[in-house]
Amino acid sequence: MSESNPINQNPQPNEAVESTNQPATNLEDRNAKTRQLLGMKGAATGETSIWKIRLQLMKPITWIPLIWGVVCGAASSGNYTWSLENVLKAALCMLLSGPLLTGYTQTINDYYDREIDAINEPYRPIPSGAISEKQVISQFVLLVLLGYAVAYTLDLWAGHEFPNVLMLSVFGSFIAYIYSAPPLKLKQNGWLGNYALGASYIALPWWAGHALFGELNWKIVVLTLFYSLAGLGIAIVNDFKSVEGDRQLGLKSLPVMFGIQTAALICVVMIDLFQGLVAGYLVTIHENLYAAILVLLIIPQITFQDMYFLRDPIANDVKYQASAQPFLVFGMLVTGLALGHAGI
Repeated sequence: MSESNPINQNPQPNEAVESTNQPATNLEDRNAKTRQLLGMKGAATGETSIWKIRLQLMKPITWIPLIWGVVCGAASSGNYTWSLENVLKAALCMLLSGPLLTGYTQTINDYYDREIDAINEPYRPIPSGAISEKQVISQFVLLVLLGYAVAYTLDLWAGHEFPNVLMLSVFGSFIAYIYSAPPLKLKQNGWLGNYALGASYIALPWWAGHALFGELNWKIVVLTLFYSLAGLGIAIVNDFKSVEGDRQLGLKSLPVMFGIQTAALICVVMIDLFQGLVAGYLVTIHENLYAAILVLLIIPQITFQDMYFLRDPIANDVKYQASAQPFLVFGMLVTGLALGHAGI
C-alpha cells in the first residue's frame, strides 16, 4: 500500500510567525508615518520630503482646538447666521488660527526646544537633521507674516474701524514668542507657561471669532480667560512626555516640580473644576439647560481621567487626550451657544 503525500504541507513555524507579523508591522509603519505628519509622539523617522517635514513642524494635530475656538467665538457673538459669506469668513479665520498662527507657534517652539527635543523626541525634524535651522526660521517668519495679512483682510471684510483681528494676531504671536524664546521663555515656569498655552488654545481664537461676527466685550474676555484655567490643565498633559529633558535642562514644569502623580492630580482638578465653575456661571445668567449639558460633558472626562491618565500619565497621555478632549471642546461650544443666547 503506497503512502499518500498531501499536496498542501503545513507551513513551518517560522514562516507562520512571519506571515502573522507582516500585517502588524505594516500597520505600525503606517501609524508611525501618520504620527509623523500630525506631529505626534512616537513618529517615524527618515522622511525626506521637505514639505512633509515642514508640515510635521507645524503639528497639525494641535490646530483642531484653535479652529474649534473660532466656532465658539462665532457662537458667543449671537450674530452668526448660515450664509455663504459668513461660512467663508469663518473658514478664513480658522485658517488664521490653525495652520498659520498655530503653525507659527509650533514651529518657533520646535526651534527653541531643539536641545530638549534631542533628549525627549530625537525624531523631531530639527534634532534629527531633517531640516536646517535656517529653513525653520524662514518658515515661522513666513507663517506669521501670512497670518497678519489674513487677519487684516478679515478686519477689512468685517468693516472694522479698528483692526481687532490683526491686533489679536499680533498679541497672540507675541505670547507664542515669549512662551518659547529666551530671555522670558514662559514655559520655564510650569504655571505661567501652561496658562499662556491654555489661554492661547481657548481665549485667543474665541476672541477672534467673536470679534469677527460681533463686538468683543470685557465679559467675554474675562470669562474666556477664566475658562482658560481649564486649558491650563490640558496644557499640563503635554509636559509629561518631556519630563526627563525638562529635568535635565532645569525647566520647572509641573511634573518636574511636584512629581508625576501630584502633577497629574493638579491637571485633572484644573480641567474639571473650572469647567464646573463655568457651568455655575451659566446658571446665574439663567441658561440652565446649557449648564446641565456642560456638567454632563464633564462626567466622561472624569471617567477617562480615572481610566487612563491618573493611572499612568506618561504612557496614557495621548490615549487620554484622544478620549477626553472631545468632551471638553464640545463643552466650549455649549458655553459659546449659551452666551450668544443670553446676549452676553
